[in-house]
Amino acid sequence: MTARTLMVQGAASSAGKSVLVAALCRILRQDGYRVAPFKSQNMALNSFVTKDGGEIGRAQAVQAEAAGIQPTVDMNPVLLKPQADATSQVVVLGVARSVTDAAEYYRDNHKLLPVISKSLAKLRKEYDVVVIEGAGSPAEVNLMEREIANMRIAELARAPVILIADIDKGGVFASVVGTLQLLPPKHRNRIKGLVINKFRGDISLLQPGIDFLEKRCRRPVLGVIPYMRNLAVAQEDSVFLDERRAHFREGCPDVCIIRLPHISNFDDFDPLEAHCNVRYAGSVEKLGDPDLIILPGTKGTISDLQFLHLSGLAKKIIQKAKSGTPVFGMCGGYQMLGRKVTDPVKAESDTAEAEGLGLLEFDTVFEADKITSQVRGKVDTDRGLLAGMRGVEVTGYEIHMGRSRGQKSGFVFKIIESGSTPSVYTEGGMDRTGLVFGTYMHGVFNNAEFTRRLVNNLCSLRNLPPPAGRAPDREKAYDDLAATVRRSIDMEKLYEIIFKKRNKS
Repeated sequence: MTARTLMVQGAASSAGKSVLVAALCRILRQDGYRVAPFKSQNMALNSFVTKDGGEIGRAQAVQAEAAGIQPTVDMNPVLLKPQADATSQVVVLGVARSVTDAAEYYRDNHKLLPVISKSLAKLRKEYDVVVIEGAGSPAEVNLMEREIANMRIAELARAPVILIADIDKGGVFASVVGTLQLLPPKHRNRIKGLVINKFRGDISLLQPGIDFLEKRCRRPVLGVIPYMRNLAVAQEDSVFLDERRAHFREGCPDVCIIRLPHISNFDDFDPLEAHCNVRYAGSVEKLGDPDLIILPGTKGTISDLQFLHLSGLAKKIIQKAKSGTPVFGMCGGYQMLGRKVTDPVKAESDTAEAEGLGLLEFDTVFEADKITSQVRGKVDTDRGLLAGMRGVEVTGYEIHMGRSRGQKSGFVFKIIESGSTPSVYTEGGMDRTGLVFGTYMHGVFNNAEFTRRLVNNLCSLRNLPPPAGRAPDREKAYDDLAATVRRSIDMEKLYEIIFKKRNKS
């Protein structure tokens, strides 16, 4: 049987499509359906590695987790990863194929439609429902003839569409009405319902606006989703970092993540928020005096290194490290901790070389092929912030083109499995103090025991009380999200849209 489909499109970028798809995947799963997410083309710097080593958007991995299934490359057959020089790396079915600029991509992207169609058909054979996420807005008139992420995919999937709009930014009524007005009739007719997202305050005051939309648009407002504070579901878009408000708790470690221009996989650090005050800083003034500095992943290591030097952050981070402030680097941030980064193949930048921070003893060279693999290993050191942790097991995944060589001692992890193959090698690097260290392993903080012990060591080092927070429960987070959306949306109407009948439960 071919699966039913539902597509979630947005009246603008960052309207809440990814989170709503995750919520609907969890709700459908709770109601007894086999459900899978799908996004034909994703543009994101947050990515994930599937079990077979394919790279997809992080949002689709989160949505698959909410659905209770393993993520696969078919859930996101085309991934665009913006780079520092106004180009994007094009990842197709999990494999990096090319680097292109926007004009070239939109000239040739129709050639990807057979790949997208095949992936969607495969999911529809395996599941009862496929929940499809659009990209940006369907009303981008300059791209309508060339897009492969919104209405063209709705037509391919014969999917009814619900349109979600963010009221928190203002202008929600204009954005909904304007979106519908700009769509040609055949596309407008696919939109079967509206959802208002991120509402704060008394919903009764919104009722006149709801009545207006339903009368003007001749479509039901299926629900109003409240603004969800402390949403414990990974976010895809770095716009979230600009909207994010840090909540400080007395006595908790102050963790400052450097807000790099091309920051990627920032959800790596979400688990720290259970134990620490986590904030982002993009200037020396905002850096302050943290207990731990984190250099995150980036899709432009050389470009972002130049940003650190020009902004004065590099000098300040080096000073902090030499005075005893712990510094941790993840993937691209780890590469920055070394002496030098070179890119002879122009994998990420036209700039061939950049000086690192020189806090660790290795150099990094970018090569043409990309490492994408899930990994399993153990802590291979016993000092500094990892004191007493030798042998603690960790799992995660690697996504990088650079290779770091020259670290002769002070490795962080011993990898014992890469992909599905036993493979023993050392990974990461640490200085003699044990307070400056880094790794290529994304997702390492999702290992609760590793994170708990590291934060305990940090609190001890900084003379802070032991953390009282608990490791986040992702399953509970998905259930909480689903409960909020279920209360906020007319699920009976939504099921009628999906199945042309009432909810089977």
